[in-house]
Amino acid sequence: MFSILWRFFPGPAWLRVLVLLVALAAVVYALITYVYPWVALQLPAQEVTVGT
Repeated sequence: MFSILWRFFPGPAWLRVLVLLVALAAVVYALITYVYPWVALQLPAQEVTVGT
């Protein structure tokens, strides 16, 4: 999988690494901002009580 991405991006190695890091950061940002909150709304609410 990584070799496919490595061959997909043109340019020298340092530019490929930079582009892959930016792409990874964008994916993580999208997951945290959009995907995880949507999934949390789709899951049923759990009522957890802790006895004293």
